[in-house]
Amino acid sequence: MALLLTVFFVLLLISVPVFVALGGASLAYTHFIGNLPDFVVLHRMVGGVDSFPLIAVPFFILAGNLMNSAGITNRIYDFATAAVGWLRGGLGHVNVAGSVIFAGMSGTAVADAGGLGTIEIKAMRDHGYPVEFAVGITAASSTIGPIIPPSLPMVIFGVMANVSIGQLFAAGFIPGLMMALCMMIYVTWYAHRHSIGRDARFRWGVLGRSFVRAVPALMTPVIIIGGMGTGAFTPTEGAIAACAWALFLGFVVYRTLSLRRFYQISLNTIETTASVLVIVAAASLFGWVLTVTQVTAQFTALLLTITDDPLMLLLIINIIILIVGCFMETIAAISILVPIFMPSVLAVGIDPVQFGVVMVLNLMIGLITPPVGMVLFVLSRVANLSIERTVKAAFPFLVPLLFVLVLISAIPGLTLYLPTLWYR
Repeated sequence: MALLLTVFFVLLLISVPVFVALGGASLAYTHFIGNLPDFVVLHRMVGGVDSFPLIAVPFFILAGNLMNSAGITNRIYDFATAAVGWLRGGLGHVNVAGSVIFAGMSGTAVADAGGLGTIEIKAMRDHGYPVEFAVGITAASSTIGPIIPPSLPMVIFGVMANVSIGQLFAAGFIPGLMMALCMMIYVTWYAHRHSIGRDARFRWGVLGRSFVRAVPALMTPVIIIGGMGTGAFTPTEGAIAACAWALFLGFVVYRTLSLRRFYQISLNTIETTASVLVIVAAASLFGWVLTVTQVTAQFTALLLTITDDPLMLLLIINIIILIVGCFMETIAAISILVPIFMPSVLAVGIDPVQFGVVMVLNLMIGLITPPVGMVLFVLSRVANLSIERTVKAAFPFLVPLLFVLVLISAIPGLTLYLPTLWYR
């Protein structure tokens, strides 16, 4: 156990890629301590990605890339502006509303920040908003992406924890809308405090025209969520349906995609998918070694000696995940932490679906906290702002996110109502 954990943390500290640290530590154990044949490593890694639900990973990534490249984000932004731009602090509300709509298409926070974020920050700058406020609300609203389905992190959690991905998707609706509501309340407060007015007049005609232009794009979450909710297809098949619809919009409806552009999108998708799956494969091996060495059993026993109260245990786990999320990429963190925490969670009766949403929201907060917040780095480049100023801009928006995290941790019904209604 000492060899396993020492090699893992040393490799992380010297900035070795996470999958190498996971695989290297596991190989050190199997070769030097476990006296197991080296082919066991390959067998366990291949077994880790030999899962039907993981087929959804490349398709959700491809769907998000296609949405960003097919002119869909502009239509979503125009519709959001017509719908909520008339409120005080209008473009701040537009930012949040646009992210809620885009969340039903992309499934990742980085895609939201890089796609809609470019449009939103430029528009807010042009309307005289402080650039820090524009960057902060864009960073915070992008975290809604993996909470409202579809969600790439929830797919990974479902595979690692053997939990229904459909139920995880259903569980994200209410928390995602709560996040949006809390952020819009914060925007309203900020607008009143800094005397920010409205950015658009409410006109039924403008709203109607923007809605008609956006209808094909808005059909994407309807197809995905409606299909899964009615049982027409599984989450994996929903990802394929999202790609087919995005291709139809890009090539036929909007005609904004070319074969050359589609080729580049496909290459980017392959690269991102490979990086995700190699982490999952290495983490599956690492999780197996943790089980063999009784690390998970001993950690569970340790936590249960501290408390067997579900709420208190969830509080402790929340703190640990928040800290880990500051230093580790989302997919890697899920792949590593799920095997460690799931025995404790199940032992005290916490529903794994609730825990999945809590973990994903925790790690989304990590995306806008230093030193490894990927959304911060994306928006720093988009806004041409130093990383220090970007971090400072995002800091106030941690308050509404942490507030929602506390609520869904303390009140299981917020996450379990829809899964119970639809699936149980």
